[in-house]
Amino acid sequence: MPVYHAELLVYLRPDLLDPQGRAVKHALNTLGFHEVEDVRMGKAIRIRLQAENDSQARDRLKEMAEKLLTNPVIEDYRILSLEQEP
Repeated sequence: MPVYHAELLVYLRPDLLDPQGRAVKHALNTLGFHEVEDVRMGKAIRIRLQAENDSQARDRLKEMAEKLLTNPVIEDYRILSLEQEP
């Protein structure tokens, strides 16, 4: 069965306050990076999984994200990459 490498990005929903992002923005501004207007923090998750094809791998990743990897009340996610191992 083919093996896939995937990367997911999990982040707070845009309408929610991001205290960690606000603290990082403040620190960047203090360090002289005044062009920074906003920072949103998130997490990247890398997964290696077996699947019959790209479609099945993507479906399983969505299931994982919705059941465990995110809090669907406050977080969104995006599959950044999905590549089959050579």
